[in-house]
Amino acid sequence: MRFALVTSSYRGDLERCRLLCDSIDRFVTGFETHYLLVEARDLPLFRRFEGPRRRVVSERDLLPWWLRPVNHPRQRGRRLWIHPFGLPLHGWHVQQLRRFAMAETMAEEAMVSLDSDVVFVKPFDVRSMEAGGRVAFYRVPDGMDRVLPQLQAEHETWALRAARLIGLRPPSTTRTTYIGTLIAWRRDTVCGLLARIAAVGRRPTMMVLCASRALSECTIYGRFVEEAEARPERHAPDATQRCAVYWDGPPLDEMGLAAFLADLAPHQVAIGLQSFTGTDPALIRRVVGL
Repeated sequence: MRFALVTSSYRGDLERCRLLCDSIDRFVTGFETHYLLVEARDLPLFRRFEGPRRRVVSERDLLPWWLRPVNHPRQRGRRLWIHPFGLPLHGWHVQQLRRFAMAETMAEEAMVSLDSDVVFVKPFDVRSMEAGGRVAFYRVPDGMDRVLPQLQAEHETWALRAARLIGLRPPSTTRTTYIGTLIAWRRDTVCGLLARIAAVGRRPTMMVLCASRALSECTIYGRFVEEAEARPERHAPDATQRCAVYWDGPPLDEMGLAAFLADLAPHQVAIGLQSFTGTDPALIRRVVGL
C-alpha cells in the first residue's frame, strides 16, 4: 500500500514546517509523497520546500471556489474564510477541509496527517502502519475520560456533529476519542465518508461541512469507520501514540526540551510542540540535532 504524508500549514508556521520537512528527510522512509497544503498567497513561501518527494498544493486546487480567505477585521495578521453557508471559518477549520480534499484526490492509497509543529526524532517507516491490507486506525476507547475538563464539552460537541453528519440514529456522543497526531487514513474510506456526508446532508459535502464550526475531522473519520462503514478488514484498531505532544504550558527552554525528549517511550518517534506554546523552533532544531 502506498502512503502519502500530508501537512496543512500557513505562513505563521513557516519555520516550524521547515523543521518538520528536515526531520522527515532525515528520519522517515516508506512514503511516496509529502504534500504541503497552503493558502494560495503562501505558495511562494513554501515552494522552497519542494523536492523529489515533496509537493506544495494550493487550497484553490482543493476547495470550492465559494470558500474564500479574507483578512480578519479585528485581529491583525489573521485570516477568516467566508462562504454563503454559515459563519466564517478559521484557519484550523480550513486546514481540516484541505486534508479531506487531499485524501480524496491523491494517488496514494493511504495518508498520514502531520501538523507543522511535528518533528521526527527517531527513524520511522510509514509502512509499519499497514499490515495485510489493514491500516492502523487510531482510537482510544476511554479517551474522553483523559480529555481536560475544560475541553470535554467541545469534544462532545464534535462527536455529536460527527454523528449527525454521517447519519447515526439516534445521534449521540461517545466516550471513544480518535484525535491524534501522526495517524493514518485510508483513501477509499475517506471517499466513502465524504459520499456519506453528501447523501445524508443532501448537498455537496463541502457545503455540509462548512455549515458549522463544530468540526473535528479525526472524530468524523473515526466514527464513520467504527459505526457506519463496517469494513473491519480495512482497519487495525490502534491506540499507539507515536507522537508525544506538548499541548499547553510555557515555552520550553533547553533543559525542559531535553527532559521531554528523554521521557519519550520507545514507540514514540516524533514530538509535537504546539506552536501556541511559543517554544523557539531554533532551539528545537539545536536540541534535536537537525
